[in-house]
Amino acid sequence: MSRLSLSDIYRIAVPGDPRLRPDGNTVAYTVTTADRESDENRSEIWLVAAGGAPRRLTGGPHDSSPRWSPDGRSLAFLRPVDGKPQLHLLPMEGGEPRVLTAASLGAGPAVWSPDGRSIAYSAPCGEVDPHAPVVADSLEYKADGTGLLRGLTLHVFVVEVETGDTRQVTSGDFFAGEPSWSPDGRRLAFTANMEADRDLVAGGAVYAVDASGGEPERLTGADVICAGAWWLGERLLVAGNASDPVGHTRMFELGPDGLVEIKTGLDRNIMVGAPGYPGAVPQQAGDELIFCARDGGCTHVYRAPGEKIVGGDQVVSGVSAAGGRIAYVASTPYSAGDVYLADLDALPGDGRDDTATTRLTDYALHDVELFTPKRRTFTAPDGTPVEGFMLRDETLTGPGPLLLDAHGGPHNAWAPVFDGAHLYHQVLAARGWTVLTMNPRASDGYGEAFYTAAVGAWGIADTGDFLNPIDELVDEGIADPERLAVTGYSYGGYMSCWLSTQTGRFKAAIPGGCVSDLVSMAGTSDAGHLLKAYECRGDITAQSPMTHVAQVTTPTLLLHGDADDRCPVGQAEQWFAALREQGVPVRLVRYPGGSHLFILNGRPSHRVDYNERIVEWLQQWIPVAGTPVSPS
Repeated sequence: MSRLSLSDIYRIAVPGDPRLRPDGNTVAYTVTTADRESDENRSEIWLVAAGGAPRRLTGGPHDSSPRWSPDGRSLAFLRPVDGKPQLHLLPMEGGEPRVLTAASLGAGPAVWSPDGRSIAYSAPCGEVDPHAPVVADSLEYKADGTGLLRGLTLHVFVVEVETGDTRQVTSGDFFAGEPSWSPDGRRLAFTANMEADRDLVAGGAVYAVDASGGEPERLTGADVICAGAWWLGERLLVAGNASDPVGHTRMFELGPDGLVEIKTGLDRNIMVGAPGYPGAVPQQAGDELIFCARDGGCTHVYRAPGEKIVGGDQVVSGVSAAGGRIAYVASTPYSAGDVYLADLDALPGDGRDDTATTRLTDYALHDVELFTPKRRTFTAPDGTPVEGFMLRDETLTGPGPLLLDAHGGPHNAWAPVFDGAHLYHQVLAARGWTVLTMNPRASDGYGEAFYTAAVGAWGIADTGDFLNPIDELVDEGIADPERLAVTGYSYGGYMSCWLSTQTGRFKAAIPGGCVSDLVSMAGTSDAGHLLKAYECRGDITAQSPMTHVAQVTTPTLLLHGDADDRCPVGQAEQWFAALREQGVPVRLVRYPGGSHLFILNGRPSHRVDYNERIVEWLQQWIPVAGTPVSPS
């Protein structure tokens, strides 16, 4: 068996967005792959049933978002037409898909009405002239992944399945979230922030609008910042934050007197799913409420109030319930993702019985031997236990080079599963490195007090959560104190810069999508003001690596997307210029067209290059097994 190589990115297939047919017997899902020839990410829709082999349903190259009709006889999905995603309908009894929408700027995923006669969806609205001056009266004038909005908004539409007749249901200066049908099919619920100062104050409420159009009715008050709403039978379920946007997402039900929290007793963050953040929207399965939450870095499935039904060392990134069953996609230590099916009444309450689930697909690379992450608990300087994961060749003895990798967020988390985006972890482990991924305070999956422990104290509160574990591994003879390196992306890029100002022990640093100056970040990021007001509240100068840049001596490689509006490329430019002026070895690599999430969904060649440059920079500055450092 061979070891993983960075070019294996072109062989990894990642399933996602599983959708269980209403009868509970068949799962439709997407499969995403990286195509070397076209240098783009391909997506197709596949089907699989218990006891059967997966089969490709659509040929792509950019098919996504499968959604079953209520009777299971049709499947709606998105496919580009003239470069814009449009809803298509595929009859399951045979025949070619029919184009259903002609949205000028593209349509969003289908939300079927209860009777199956209509489909609601969200879509961008506005006239875009790329040459016109951009006039902004609000900080809400750009968004990562989209760029300059130029007056674009997001609104709810309804299309009639039989005729294709389409009507716009909402309009105005706001962004409407994905809609959800009321059980009688007469109204649509959605979340939006319609406040005039929404660019300055975090907010969001649930609204309902007649399916034929009209003035939306606000259903919730200001006590909960609402991020999603779903009619589950007669219940209107809401996900959101209680007052403060920095904290756990919770579940609420709308009652006669407003929102009432659904108590889970978990002290865990509800995960509704987003790019880079796994999970799934809450769902009704018979009389049971199914939801996802993160625990110790992993994302699991629960039934209300808080009974874990899918657990273990896996990260669930999509769930669908129907016919007394759930289908879900999960990554494990051996696979970037597979589709699973389980009978709800067979699932135990501890989430530990693997025999209660059936794995329907097998997307693992069986000709590749993978290193598996090992869970470790370390102790921070103040006595707080901090969890991390070590990836290394356990047959090696004696101290060796160590790479510390910090995650983004800061409210994300590493998990002990195979990571198809950070292939350099496996490559370095095969070359004698220990890769240490830490979940410091502010990480998700360890309780709300831990989750909010770095608010207003970025770098200040969590530095010891990174450095103390390294000290422990040095003392144990695992890490060589003369061969240490640090990397990370987004908040991890911030931490790579920050740690370089706090210690000279790292011989190489590789900040990706970094934040170097919170002062300039507050005025240039699409989320800059909210980050300043809620996440870094307090002295942002003291929390900025740039304040302490004169202390840096570590050779640094900066990797950054050119179209990143979340952590603008100017953050990398500032750090690059400061280190260059100080005579510190530094290199800046910019990826044209790369948004903040380009390391997850950008051009395959850019993602391979990102991984390759990390390995090459470490080889240049840190010797392995006594090899000399390259002078280049």
